[in-house]
Amino acid sequence: MRCPVHLPSLDISRRTLLRQAAGAGMATQLPRWAWAQAAVRHDPFGLGVASGDPVHDGVVLWTRVLPPADLAGTHAPWAGPLTVRWELADDAQFRHIVQQGTAMALPELGHSVHVEVAGLRPDRWYHYRFMLGDATSPVGRTRTAPAPDALPGRLRMVFASCQRWEHGHYAAWRHACADQPDLVLFLGDYIYEYPSPQDATGLARVHPLRLPRNLQDYRDRYALHKSDPALQAAHACAPWAVTWDDHEVQNDYAAGQGRGERAEWLPLRSAAWQAFYEHMPLRASTLAGSGFHQLQIHRRLLWGRLARLHMLDTRQYRDLQACRTPGKGATGAVRPDACPEILDGHRSFLGWEQEQWLHAGLAADARNQATRWSVLAQQTLFSPRRYPSGLQSTDSWDGYPAARDRLLQALAQHPPRNTVLLGGDIHQNYVCNVMAPHGPHAHGAPRILASEFCGTSISSRAGTTQEKVDAIARHNPHVLLARCEERGYGLCDLTPTRWTTTLRALRDPLDAGSAAYTLARFVVEDGRPGPQPA
Repeated sequence: MRCPVHLPSLDISRRTLLRQAAGAGMATQLPRWAWAQAAVRHDPFGLGVASGDPVHDGVVLWTRVLPPADLAGTHAPWAGPLTVRWELADDAQFRHIVQQGTAMALPELGHSVHVEVAGLRPDRWYHYRFMLGDATSPVGRTRTAPAPDALPGRLRMVFASCQRWEHGHYAAWRHACADQPDLVLFLGDYIYEYPSPQDATGLARVHPLRLPRNLQDYRDRYALHKSDPALQAAHACAPWAVTWDDHEVQNDYAAGQGRGERAEWLPLRSAAWQAFYEHMPLRASTLAGSGFHQLQIHRRLLWGRLARLHMLDTRQYRDLQACRTPGKGATGAVRPDACPEILDGHRSFLGWEQEQWLHAGLAADARNQATRWSVLAQQTLFSPRRYPSGLQSTDSWDGYPAARDRLLQALAQHPPRNTVLLGGDIHQNYVCNVMAPHGPHAHGAPRILASEFCGTSISSRAGTTQEKVDAIARHNPHVLLARCEERGYGLCDLTPTRWTTTLRALRDPLDAGSAAYTLARFVVEDGRPGPQPA
């Protein structure tokens, strides 16, 4: 693994990020010292390349430049900005270059590069690469979305989450790449903040990194995960749309509350959020204000008239978990009669502003019935899990039942043509009917509002048993499938008349070359909410 450069945490303005994005059209003189270092033969693109957030006429291209190592294997940091060249072509051999330019790799951003390419043709595949000195990056493949008024015949998406380094190899990404998706949705827990346990029994691999304490520690963590060749290949094979959950910062954090004193924890959160931005193919507009005290992660992506994706953020704005003491960890699960706070109608999972943003977006989808599929891409299981024990989770939607009911009421009052929820986090596969909040409708039958697919992890262990999951499924009739013994990803094929979700699982997550198989397949028909076994 290549160790990233050691750089101080700096407060970065939106102007800095816009300056970097605009660098695609700037000619910046590379200092003499930088050319000297660039001339040293090493691979500055050891973390790979990526693209993301495609629109009908553009996409974001990403890489991060690593400095050369000395004879001891230590990376001395670049002393200033670098100019990285980039090319976008119709073909992988770059015989027909469509656009090219330069972009600034700034020390304030860990020498990451975010190029926002515009002026492209809709619904088209492209190839891209970066160059520094005589070094050339791997070639990435990306694409634009269809034109807003077009109705494409197909969209293939992969959705995935939760890739703890020690718990398994990333063989799932090799199979996901082979499925040739148009778009990859990553729904959270790209990294895990934990150090490796001392007892490595049953682990696929270990690492030497400590629990993060600063920006450099988080940069090291991303460099570790991005050193995996299967993950690099998955980034290079298609554009991604990413959101986060908790382990990008700290397990079970809630908005401004984590473990420890706020005066120490908030700077840690900002460092983690900065590292997230530095390593993801996100637009400069992600930075909502000065510095990394807030990031605009919730957004919408349009795939012509076939799909509109609402990318949600269930961490940054939520209320503290019910019955949790500030500065301490979450309680995990409680009995509602012992924790009446969990039923407080004023508590929000998304934050009130994001709730209103989402409800307005769904209402717009309802008015525009030409949009076939409204997709809620969020972090965890949305449907309730009523445990036989009577316990109720505090960190998921179950811990915010009033907020869930408000979203269900919004769907019931202004139903989009078809609504599908995607989630992750729980390291289990769930397929559910999303039910109306007020029980049976006028004819006495339960009313299904939407369909839900919650995917298992890329590598992270489940932490429960199939016997317990089976008991939950028996206790919740809206649950159509519940599995905890597999690791893998979800594959979604959308057409104007049908949504098909294929749950893919690994034979052996401890094997980097593991085979994969189809665990289950469900379809949702246009105008008929609720998944059906295929």
